[in-house]
Amino acid sequence: MVPKQNSSEEEPPRLAPLGTPPNLGGVLLIRIARTTPFMIRIDVHKKGEPNMANQTRREILKGGLALAGLSVFGVPEWALPALAEGETLVPFTDIPANANFTPAPDRRNLDIRTIDGAFTPKDKFFTTQHYGHPEIDPATFRLKVSGLVERPLSLSLDDLKKMHTTELIAGFECSGNRRPLQGLSSNGKWTGIPLKNVLDSAGVKSNAREFVFYGADHGKEEVEFRTQKYDFDYQFGRSLPREKALSSDPFLAWALSGEALTRFQGSPLRLIVPGWYGVSNVKWLSQIHAQEEQYLGKYQARWYRTVRGEMIDGEMRWNETAVTHMQLKSFIARVTRDGSRYKVLGVVLNDGTPIKSIEVSIDEGPWQAATLDPATHSKYSWKLFTYMWTGATPGEHTLV
Repeated sequence: MVPKQNSSEEEPPRLAPLGTPPNLGGVLLIRIARTTPFMIRIDVHKKGEPNMANQTRREILKGGLALAGLSVFGVPEWALPALAEGETLVPFTDIPANANFTPAPDRRNLDIRTIDGAFTPKDKFFTTQHYGHPEIDPATFRLKVSGLVERPLSLSLDDLKKMHTTELIAGFECSGNRRPLQGLSSNGKWTGIPLKNVLDSAGVKSNAREFVFYGADHGKEEVEFRTQKYDFDYQFGRSLPREKALSSDPFLAWALSGEALTRFQGSPLRLIVPGWYGVSNVKWLSQIHAQEEQYLGKYQARWYRTVRGEMIDGEMRWNETAVTHMQLKSFIARVTRDGSRYKVLGVVLNDGTPIKSIEVSIDEGPWQAATLDPATHSKYSWKLFTYMWTGATPGEHTLV
């Protein structure tokens, strides 16, 4: 897959995988490919023999495996995408048939093979966390706004809903999202208000340089200082610099897909920072604190770090920095067959930079243009694309 972002510059090398220092030369026209491309096998079967590698939904339902609610691909039948009549699902060779996508609501991976539209269904949206899942009564909930503000606030959910309710379309992934499953990613339509509305109501002082967002989730942590160890009850927190916090992007959400957030999704209120990795989207948001000094909480200053290069006076300097905006990334979610035609469905995630074009390569062949789904054109939406592949031959094939 080759997502290209709008630019007139020459194309740089392929983007390195997350965790590897990328080329940050400022060029926005980017070609990327998985370091381990998706592999599929196309089999030819004699007439009358069952084809276990390519089965229709109807055949799965008729088969004995359907009695257990499972398909030959390790996907529950109810989770299969809505395949067209005669269409078959081609399994990937790098995703085991018994892959466990953890469907439990408290720690859920999205099975990317089931993507079936612009938005991830609410009950499939990925969830993860570091501590527990606090239970907060929406009727008694209060959001505190403290620190360097003219008017400290304590806002109920009803107070927030009176501040010009709107919607935000945003897709994101966990910074730890990895191949081959890629299940820590989703795309949703959020209901809430811009963070800026709340901060403007509080009146941010000129010396407030950083804004800390505390969740109600907490847990025991051991910290070593000067050879001594201390136990703390630690509250999850992340921060935003002043420029980002006061921009129009950050969002306070209380609903997903038109329904109130569940406990596992951060009810009653969570932060959404569109274009940034999921760790910034603090769930169970309980307090916003404006301060002058840098926030050095565990999940800001010690965890969720990466190394990035910066060209300074003609020399590349590598610096450790916090995980913030998403790097351009793409992956293939599903391949289906209809006769001799194969349909490739893929996903692009990035920080909101416009995508110029998307291309697909089969078996290291020429790059071919894919079609972007117009339903995913919103700035911060994930981008779905399709590519119609003809002339496939039996055997293993590599798709990037």
